[in-house]
Amino acid sequence: MKIITQLFKVSSQGVHLRSVLRPVCVGSARNMSSDTTSKYNFETLKITQPKEFVTQVEMNRPKKLNAMNNTFWSEMRTCFQQLNTDSDCRVIVLSGAGRVFTSGLDLTDIDTVTVMQSDLDPSRKAFAMRGTIADYQETFTVIEKCTKPVIAAIHNACIGGGIDMTSACDIRYGTQDSFFQIKEVDIGLAADVGTLQRFPKIVGNDSLVRELTYTARRFYSDEAKEMGFISRIFPDKDSMMAGAIETAELIASKSPVAVQGSKVSLVYSRDHSVREGLEHVAVWNQGMLQSEDLMKAVMAGMEKKTPKFSKL
Repeated sequence: MKIITQLFKVSSQGVHLRSVLRPVCVGSARNMSSDTTSKYNFETLKITQPKEFVTQVEMNRPKKLNAMNNTFWSEMRTCFQQLNTDSDCRVIVLSGAGRVFTSGLDLTDIDTVTVMQSDLDPSRKAFAMRGTIADYQETFTVIEKCTKPVIAAIHNACIGGGIDMTSACDIRYGTQDSFFQIKEVDIGLAADVGTLQRFPKIVGNDSLVRELTYTARRFYSDEAKEMGFISRIFPDKDSMMAGAIETAELIASKSPVAVQGSKVSLVYSRDHSVREGLEHVAVWNQGMLQSEDLMKAVMAGMEKKTPKFSKL
């Protein structure tokens, strides 16, 4: 607030606040879907832009229930790394094509099966598998590293790797028929790409987390909302997608400097102490408070107008 007060002193000295703002040319909203499609060409993902600055990433293996195969693991990493630096993207909606969100790991097409069936000795298998697992982990960690907020729009089944993936998202919406399952123990392994690390911090109920992990039982949308895993429930997929895009559009209308800085601070603070989080955001904001976005927001508020922010 002190910085905002100091900025207003300029006005009291006879210089209108409008004069300290750099003019920015903001183009009108337009349908970017064709441009986005040409820029992002993936086999297992469909990328569109339903609203200005809103990108939809849709898992696109509907006949395979959006099961996660080798191509998917690679393309997700590439996709979110590219979106992180795309100035036309401020918010991402992550969804699934077809009748389910995702059935999880595609056991017929994963690198670890090939390694396990090889003639390598156990230590060499372990080293090879360690590298593969690290790559799989990075597939969903990139969602968290991406400074653009990610809204997961979940319908019907969200199984196994789906929990790992959505746990790395910022916001989670579900349909009335959506259900969730930490499935890994049923196929003889411990979840290793994020569920055991992120899900407990979202839910905050250690007993329930362990129950769901050890039993692999399904939990449905009402229970998922009650425990805090999802924040909204919609009657069906169409209404959920409309709601997710509406939220994304609202977020995209805000200062990208403020929104992305908020995500960086939230992720950092989750994994550090309060003191460390405060120090981190202080260092971050000593630069970001100098943004033109602050003055634009202040001026728009004074004039009761909607601010328009330039690309980041």
